[in-house]
Amino acid sequence: MRAWVVRQRWWATRVAMLPAHLLVFVVLTFILVRAMPGDPVLVLLGQNYTPQAYAALQADLGLAGSLPEQLVGYVVNLVQLDLGQSLMTGREVVAEFAQRLPGTLELAMCALAISALVSCLVAYVVVLHPRNPVSATVRAYARAAGAIPEYVLAVAGLIVFYAALGWAPAPVGRLDIQILPPPRVTGFPLLDAVLAGNVEAAGSIVSHLVLPVGVMVLAQSALLIKLWVAGLEDAIDDPVTRFRVASGASRAAVVLSVYRRAAPPVITMTGTLFGYLIGGAVVMEGLFGFNGMGQYAVDAVNSGDFIALQGFLLVVAAMSLVVFLVVDIVNMLLDPRRRPGVRVEES
Repeated sequence: MRAWVVRQRWWATRVAMLPAHLLVFVVLTFILVRAMPGDPVLVLLGQNYTPQAYAALQADLGLAGSLPEQLVGYVVNLVQLDLGQSLMTGREVVAEFAQRLPGTLELAMCALAISALVSCLVAYVVVLHPRNPVSATVRAYARAAGAIPEYVLAVAGLIVFYAALGWAPAPVGRLDIQILPPPRVTGFPLLDAVLAGNVEAAGSIVSHLVLPVGVMVLAQSALLIKLWVAGLEDAIDDPVTRFRVASGASRAAVVLSVYRRAAPPVITMTGTLFGYLIGGAVVMEGLFGFNGMGQYAVDAVNSGDFIALQGFLLVVAAMSLVVFLVVDIVNMLLDPRRRPGVRVEES
């Protein structure tokens, strides 16, 4: 009963802290973005500047009053899910994100899922066959891949597979120019094409995803491979695993137990990689012509659109907080010792 109470209290505290963490991030980004040089009001007015027009536009943008007053107004608008109006496009930032975010999430989630699957399978081969030349190659790759920036791999991939070999499609977006996009249902381009039964559009989207997703997998899966290898080696040497083998457990049961014990650190790092992949999408979308959140953030920085930039940072932070909560839940499901209220006896 006591463990149940502790667990419920932990969950209540954990969920209640999400808005508090987000508020801290809101305050920090608000101050940092406001510290950017330049006056967006003057930029927007240009030659139409008058003191009256300046004061009116300043009030419309939420820049009137002291910094604390602006912050309070911004937080009040956030509670109402109002991220403001983009200075670049004149549209509501929420509407812009609703249009662009699914495509960016599709790119990041494809890369994350493939990285998780590849690293899991490759680590199994490396641990079971440590003297195999393939295992030695994988270990060397895992040590070196993290040192190569994604944009270098992306540029090299475009030069080799698009310019030289012609295997990759032109980096002009998610679809070939002559193909019409599928009707928007979920906002995820590939899923919408599948739901519409548009085989031509789905194939085109997949072909345009292969190179950027491959680059992101190549850059990010190295760390997961190292964690899987270390975790699997420790789990195999664990007395629990030896007992299972000695007691005649099936190979499948032993493998499942080993993976379950090695998984928590990898899952935690996978959640962390989600943020990196969203950041990597900025580079990928710029290089491959995707119209997503990453390209939107770059355009916001270049044009001094602090409203759009604040919204982008806030959305990424909110998604990261949710992902880390999911990571905690999955880890506790896999390893009961991580659950609140559970005592672990030291041997």
